[in-house]
Amino acid sequence: MASAAAWAGRANEDFTGAVPTAAVLVDGAGIPGTESICRHGVAWYAGRLGGSLLSLLSLVRDRSLSALLAEAIEQVTDDHRDTCDVADPISPSATVAMLRLSDGLIEHLVLGDSVLVLDRADGAPLVVSDPREVIISQSYQPAIEAAAEGSDEYHRLLGDLRANRNQPGGFWVAKDDARAADEAITGSCPISELTGAVLLSNGAGRIVDRFGLTDWPGVMTVLASSGPAEIIHRVRQAEARHAVAADDATIAYCTDLGKA
Repeated sequence: MASAAAWAGRANEDFTGAVPTAAVLVDGAGIPGTESICRHGVAWYAGRLGGSLLSLLSLVRDRSLSALLAEAIEQVTDDHRDTCDVADPISPSATVAMLRLSDGLIEHLVLGDSVLVLDRADGAPLVVSDPREVIISQSYQPAIEAAAEGSDEYHRLLGDLRANRNQPGGFWVAKDDARAADEAITGSCPISELTGAVLLSNGAGRIVDRFGLTDWPGVMTVLASSGPAEIIHRVRQAEARHAVAADDATIAYCTDLGKA
């Protein structure tokens, strides 16, 4: 595993962890003003959700990944329901990627813009992603960029964009409503077909989808030769080169799946 905050002195709002048969990556999300809604903050939400997921994955083997995610969302929401406005549109939220080995299968789940890549023994890697937030955000981006930052129109557009969150026809993230887990992208495949897997926050996935430094087979090659820290290093270099604001970047790289 490797994880790096966007810059020194800033809390890392990503979380990753593993137990013998599962791995979890949580990418926390918040916007300016979140601290006035939730006294705990985005990093707390991501860490608490990730910890709940790991505990459930260790103890509960007979429920789907979606069901475990729903329970974890409910647990974390209950943890701060009495002290924070959990239902406010700008309260902390997160995207999630999960992987579990079970009865000869690799089960996977992705909710939001984290990415999971399954490296197949034969053929190109299988990339599991949830593009809904990216697609919807891109439709608003020209108007947001044209509006004066801080203006009434700017805030109206942001409000309209956020209104798509956890709504039918919109995009889905882990927040305060456990029903979002039912909207996750899920699937499974035999362990025998895979040589490895990797979970990436969107800050790490930039190496492919934003900067085009390599493709997903290339990512798997770099991981096998140099490990996840090298991916983050290359992303940081590209951010600096293109004057792009850095983002938290986190990777969980899983190998020897058949030996777990």
